[in-house]
Amino acid sequence: MTTEELKNRLKMFALRIIKLSESLPDTNTANTLGRQILRSGTSPGANYRSACIGKSDKDFLNKLKIVEEELDETHYWLELIIESGLVKADKLNDLMIENHELLKIIVSSIITMKKK
Repeated sequence: MTTEELKNRLKMFALRIIKLSESLPDTNTANTLGRQILRSGTSPGANYRSACIGKSDKDFLNKLKIVEEELDETHYWLELIIESGLVKADKLNDLMIENHELLKIIVSSIITMKKK
Protein backbone atom coordinates (compact mmCIF):
# COMPACT_ATOMS: atom_id res chain seq x y z
CA MET A 1 0.00 0.00 0.00
CA THR A 2 1.39 3.39 -0.94
CA THR A 3 1.56 6.38 1.36
CA GLU A 4 -1.15 8.13 -0.65
CA GLU A 5 -3.43 5.08 -0.48
CA LEU A 6 -3.04 4.90 3.28
CA LYS A 7 -3.68 8.64 3.63
CA ASN A 8 -6.89 8.22 1.65
CA ARG A 9 -7.95 5.14 3.58
CA LEU A 10 -7.46 6.98 6.88
CA LYS A 11 -9.47 9.93 5.55
CA MET A 12 -12.32 7.63 4.49
CA PHE A 13 -12.20 6.05 7.94
CA ALA A 14 -12.45 9.51 9.52
CA LEU A 15 -15.44 10.37 7.36
CA ARG A 16 -17.19 7.18 8.47
CA ILE A 17 -16.48 8.10 12.10
CA ILE A 18 -17.95 11.57 11.50
CA LYS A 19 -21.12 9.99 10.09
CA LEU A 20 -21.34 7.62 13.05
CA SER A 21 -20.91 10.47 15.51
CA GLU A 22 -23.62 12.49 13.79
CA SER A 23 -26.02 9.52 13.79
CA LEU A 24 -25.88 8.89 17.53
CA PRO A 25 -28.97 9.81 19.57
CA ASP A 26 -29.09 13.08 21.48
CA THR A 27 -28.42 11.77 25.00
CA ASN A 28 -25.72 12.60 27.53
CA THR A 29 -24.01 9.24 27.01
CA ALA A 30 -24.19 9.34 23.23
CA ASN A 31 -22.97 12.93 23.11
CA THR A 32 -20.00 12.10 25.33
CA LEU A 33 -19.07 8.96 23.40
CA GLY A 34 -19.68 10.77 20.11
CA ARG A 35 -17.24 13.54 21.01
CA GLN A 36 -14.63 11.03 22.13
CA ILE A 37 -14.82 8.86 19.02
CA LEU A 38 -14.95 11.92 16.78
CA ARG A 39 -11.65 13.10 18.23
CA SER A 40 -9.87 9.75 18.27
CA GLY A 41 -11.28 8.52 14.96
CA THR A 42 -10.38 11.58 12.92
CA SER A 43 -6.91 12.17 14.34
CA PRO A 44 -5.12 9.11 12.85
CA GLY A 45 -5.37 10.55 9.34
CA ALA A 46 -4.06 13.94 10.42
CA ASN A 47 -1.26 12.40 12.45
CA TYR A 48 -0.27 10.07 9.61
CA ARG A 49 -0.07 13.04 7.22
CA SER A 50 2.11 14.79 9.78
CA ALA A 51 4.31 11.69 10.10
CA CYS A 52 4.83 11.64 6.34
CA ILE A 53 6.47 15.06 6.49
CA GLY A 54 8.48 14.20 9.61
CA LYS A 55 11.95 15.64 9.99
CA SER A 56 13.61 12.31 10.79
CA ASP A 57 12.98 8.59 11.11
CA LYS A 58 12.60 9.08 14.87
CA ASP A 59 9.99 11.81 14.30
CA PHE A 60 8.17 9.56 11.81
CA LEU A 61 8.18 6.66 14.29
CA ASN A 62 6.91 8.80 17.16
CA LYS A 63 4.03 10.09 15.05
CA LEU A 64 3.17 6.57 13.89
CA LYS A 65 2.92 5.58 17.55
CA ILE A 66 0.39 8.37 18.05
CA VAL A 67 -1.62 6.99 15.10
CA GLU A 68 -1.49 3.55 16.72
CA GLU A 69 -2.72 4.92 20.06
CA GLU A 70 -5.58 6.84 18.45
CA LEU A 71 -6.74 3.83 16.43
CA ASP A 72 -6.65 1.68 19.57
CA GLU A 73 -8.62 4.31 21.46
CA THR A 74 -11.16 4.46 18.63
CA HIS A 75 -11.62 0.70 18.94
CA TYR A 76 -12.42 1.19 22.62
CA TRP A 77 -15.06 3.85 21.89
CA LEU A 78 -16.60 1.64 19.19
CA GLU A 79 -16.85 -1.17 21.74
CA LEU A 80 -18.53 1.14 24.25
CA ILE A 81 -21.00 2.42 21.65
CA ILE A 82 -21.95 -1.17 20.83
CA GLU A 83 -21.94 -2.55 24.36
CA SER A 84 -23.97 0.38 25.71
CA GLY A 85 -26.67 -0.42 23.15
CA LEU A 86 -26.40 2.87 21.25
CA VAL A 87 -25.74 1.07 17.94
CA LYS A 88 -26.16 -2.60 17.10
CA ALA A 89 -22.93 -4.52 16.55
CA ASP A 90 -23.85 -5.62 13.03
CA LYS A 91 -24.13 -1.98 11.93
CA LEU A 92 -20.57 -1.26 13.07
CA ASN A 93 -18.94 -4.55 12.08
CA ASP A 94 -17.36 -3.16 8.88
CA LEU A 95 -16.06 -0.11 10.74
CA MET A 96 -14.57 -2.33 13.45
CA ILE A 97 -12.87 -4.45 10.78
CA GLU A 98 -11.46 -1.38 9.05
CA ASN A 99 -10.20 -0.03 12.38
CA HIS A 100 -8.46 -3.34 13.06
CA GLU A 101 -6.91 -3.50 9.58
CA LEU A 102 -5.62 0.07 9.80
CA LEU A 103 -4.14 -0.70 13.20
CA LYS A 104 -2.35 -3.76 11.78
CA ILE A 105 -0.91 -1.67 8.93
CA ILE A 106 0.39 0.98 11.33
CA VAL A 107 1.85 -1.58 13.76
CA SER A 108 3.59 -3.29 10.84
CA SER A 109 5.05 0.07 9.79
CA ILE A 110 6.24 0.72 13.34
CA ILE A 111 7.95 -2.67 13.47
CA THR A 112 9.62 -2.02 10.11
CA MET A 113 10.84 1.42 11.25
CA LYS A 114 12.25 -0.01 14.49
CA LYS A 115 14.33 -2.49 12.47
CA LYS A 116 16.05 0.34 10.61
